[in-house]
Amino acid sequence: MADFSVADVKALREQLGTGMVDTKNALVEADGDIEKATEILRLKGAKGNAKRADRSTSEGLVAARAKDGEAWLIELACETDFVAKTDKFIALADGVLEAIVQADAKTLEEALAAPAATKTVAEVIEDEAAIIGEKVELRRVAHLTGDAFAIYLHKTSKDLPPQVGVVVAYAGSDAETARSIAQHISFANPDYLSREDVPAEKVDNERRIVEEISRQEGKPEAILPKIVEGRLGAYYKQVALLEQEYAKDNTQTVGKVAKDAGLTIQQFIRFKVGA
Repeated sequence: MADFSVADVKALREQLGTGMVDTKNALVEADGDIEKATEILRLKGAKGNAKRADRSTSEGLVAARAKDGEAWLIELACETDFVAKTDKFIALADGVLEAIVQADAKTLEEALAAPAATKTVAEVIEDEAAIIGEKVELRRVAHLTGDAFAIYLHKTSKDLPPQVGVVVAYAGSDAETARSIAQHISFANPDYLSREDVPAEKVDNERRIVEEISRQEGKPEAILPKIVEGRLGAYYKQVALLEQEYAKDNTQTVGKVAKDAGLTIQQFIRFKVGA
């Protein structure tokens, strides 16, 4: 019979987070050799990862950090909300984000290759996925530069970690208003910073659509250009942050609120888990 104790089983379970039966069976197979049992459990987990490769990861969390004129926002995804709210998954996200920041990784590819102790971020995620028993993936990484940053992480459910994350890069000193604008972004979900940032082809397409709608409504040709421009203005209010009505006071635009607070919004990014 393999030579190992209950304490060995307990220690290995605490180290790897594996189940009681799997841990005991691995120790039996390894004749009590802890190192060999660890290898058996990791190999078993790796096989499970391969089987889970095509599964959907619609749950997870967002996490963000700012440091020395740079900021990062990540989405770490998993299969179920049960896993998303576990301490192990949240700790994994924290460790992944820390490794990304330390490596100054700016893209998803750079982030996955970033060193994390003796492994890469990709390897750490793969190992943890084997232990957790679900497909886990670093889905998105965003990197911003700016004078200052407002970070807002929103929980869509009190039982889950943050599901919506916003980072705003700005110049100015009114941190409270900057954070309020980040909250606005989490709710309003703009696509662009200003109307000037909206691609010309999107504007042209929208102009064509509203012009056709206006004609179908029987609007006089003489005033059609004015009507079209008015409807384009409504479009900009939907997609451009600075044009949007401010969530806390819809009599003002976000652009005016920022200007009155002495803020220049430089960049922003918004992630929603699974979106």
